[in-house]
Amino acid sequence: MSTTTVSAAGPFPDGVPGPYRSPYQSYVYAYPHKTAYRRLPERPALRGLWARERTDALSLYLHIPFCEVRCGFCNLFTRIGAPGGLTGAYLDALERQAGPVREALGEGARFAAAAFGGGTPTFLTAAELERLCDIAEERMGADLRAVPLSVEASPSTATADRLAVLAGRGTTRLSIGVQSFVDAEARAAVRPQRRSDVEAALGRVRDAGIPVLNIDLIYGIEGQTTTTWQRSLDAALAWEPEELYLYPLYVRPLTGLGRTAADPGGTTVPDPRWDAQRLALYRHGRDHLLAHGYEQVSMRMFRRACATAAAEAGGDTAGHACQTDGMVGLGCGARSYTSALHYSFDYAVGMRRIRSIVDDYVSRTAESFAHAEVGRWMDADEARRRHLLQALLQAEGMETAEYTDRFGAAPAEHFPTELAAFAGCGWLDEGGAAGRLRLSAEGLAHSDAVGPALFSPSVRAAMAAYDPR
Repeated sequence: MSTTTVSAAGPFPDGVPGPYRSPYQSYVYAYPHKTAYRRLPERPALRGLWARERTDALSLYLHIPFCEVRCGFCNLFTRIGAPGGLTGAYLDALERQAGPVREALGEGARFAAAAFGGGTPTFLTAAELERLCDIAEERMGADLRAVPLSVEASPSTATADRLAVLAGRGTTRLSIGVQSFVDAEARAAVRPQRRSDVEAALGRVRDAGIPVLNIDLIYGIEGQTTTTWQRSLDAALAWEPEELYLYPLYVRPLTGLGRTAADPGGTTVPDPRWDAQRLALYRHGRDHLLAHGYEQVSMRMFRRACATAAAEAGGDTAGHACQTDGMVGLGCGARSYTSALHYSFDYAVGMRRIRSIVDDYVSRTAESFAHAEVGRWMDADEARRRHLLQALLQAEGMETAEYTDRFGAAPAEHFPTELAAFAGCGWLDEGGAAGRLRLSAEGLAHSDAVGPALFSPSVRAAMAAYDPR
């Protein structure tokens, strides 16, 4: 879940707090965001891009851009449904893409983690999931039974036959988007589901024996109260999931909620009342999970303390696969990261444009996949920002010496204005361990303002200039 409503001026104009600053600027799950990507007229060859990269511990991400429905809050790159034969044609294209990509990586390339995301990978049939795994293993060379493999699913597609395939092929983590166990809230989020069906799906996941279960929940839904929010939290806790993700609701352009007049927070203008509601629900959820034996990993992620070993066996692939250099993506919505360039295909939110991009992808020849066409070059400043941002948004923060060793100066020398602003807001853990830079509890609560504050001016400008489509 991401948003792109970032002001070109940044959330901290002149480096000082304004009269009102929403804690919900944007969810930063990758930097720079794809709305900062642009066409690459030089179309660099993948072989050249990867020639100087370390390839002995890569992350592999396979993107499936299909869902059975589109939730009202969703602005992910996903197509609703698939006309006859489209999923097969998409897997054909995925296999064609794998050839030149694997060749570009070189003979010594090895994968340390893998993830299937979307969309909804389990939109595919059991037989198609087998083929997806075959592409990862036979075409890309990833040993799925030897590395952490994370897969995203929805309650309606978490069927016994699909789960059996995933478990048999080595899946160590399954993330299921529940969002709410309260049927009225699910309807308000334009997510048609019944709690009884959700509970049945979770039972099937546990029966499949996948080591790590993650459940996604959303707070800030219209009509949600502290009582109904706790009802969802307790319903999730009853399954003793190894991980729980708590997401604030965002309402964004071109989404179902963004097109309705009942939008509780607006798509561009901050609503202090809605912000206060989301903060209160976040704090309630955080405290409730901490009291039930969970550790906070980030603003969104909570891990059951007694299941840490199992979660590590699951690889924490959500963070590893999405935020590190050395990520190789296959599929029309997948990103790939080298130290010099982040690249993907065209990006869209609107259904018509997404269908066009998917149709283009499935018609491509193998040779067309040997070049990067859309992306953003990363200079030294962007690399520093990305490193600090990724580390600071984790609860453990980072050793400042680690940053200094990599970039030749302390974080405060490179980002004096931003870090001073965070400290002035009480968002830094000033009394923590010496030599460690991390957010305070209140800073973690404001992660969606901290992250955007570290965007470079050029990335902010590119995101602000992006025309949603």
